[in-house]
Amino acid sequence: MEFRWMEYATEVARRRSFTKAAAQLHVAQPSLSQQIAKLEQELGVTLFYRQRGSVEATPDGVRFVEQAEQILRMRDDLLREMRERAEGVGRELVLGAPAITGGRVLPPLLRLLEERYPQIRVRLVEETTERLEHMTARGGTDLSVLALPLEDDRLAIHPLLTEPLYLAVGRECKPWMSPQLADFVAHAAASSDSVVPCGEVRLSEFARAPFIMLKQGYGFRRTVLGLCAESGFQPYLAYETSSIETAQAMAAHGLGVTLVPAMVAGQLSQAAPLYALPQGHPTRTLVFAYRADRYLSLAARALLTISDEWSLVANGLR
Repeated sequence: MEFRWMEYATEVARRRSFTKAAAQLHVAQPSLSQQIAKLEQELGVTLFYRQRGSVEATPDGVRFVEQAEQILRMRDDLLREMRERAEGVGRELVLGAPAITGGRVLPPLLRLLEERYPQIRVRLVEETTERLEHMTARGGTDLSVLALPLEDDRLAIHPLLTEPLYLAVGRECKPWMSPQLADFVAHAAASSDSVVPCGEVRLSEFARAPFIMLKQGYGFRRTVLGLCAESGFQPYLAYETSSIETAQAMAAHGLGVTLVPAMVAGQLSQAAPLYALPQGHPTRTLVFAYRADRYLSLAARALLTISDEWSLVANGLR
């Protein structure tokens, strides 16, 4: 059995189409179909149900693809490890991160990486946290910046940083505010224009508030919903956005409330909301995630070492 047959079968299963798989593999569709047929003949089983307009893996096909993917990963890992043993640190690092988080965390790390290893080319993959976790678990990135908790137990983690979460609310009192909350907002708006949290509040005070949240697929959305659940309520969802910066800008204009990580607070170029610290001082932890059973490249290990040094400096421990 040839490796390329495994590659062909896994791509057909992934695309659920011979035509799309052929385009991805840069082979002619008739040739791909013939090669899959030869593979099935050699194995003595049918790998795919051929239906008009779609292709589905049979139970035997599902099992074959699972094992083939593992074998291909082991092959690629072995080749990469042997190459690095001969040549040293590799020339490419595939790094995943959500756009906003990556924009805040990665630049200083990548600058240090470039200074020490100028030969490494970093390929950034920007996706939602949900897609990144799935890609990382499949080996689509060397490392990805993700927030805990992770759902896929195939992933190992390397801590990056832990930061507080703030509640962002506009500077005007709204009908949904309780008398205590309205007093808090009025007092804070009159006495504070800084990014530093202007006080501590119970998140339950915002049970009647319209919430602005990230869309489905973003890990921070799960974090906010979890904190609200711990405070005994399910938030009323007024707006959804794919940008945490947009969410806090909408909060600043009185359209609702939102929770924001400390790294994002105060980054608005115009009017800023009030920032309050929820009781219990919730935090989020960012980590580098990678497939636990795969070879971790020297370039990835170099970035993890740099991130440890950067964290010590950032926290004033060095």
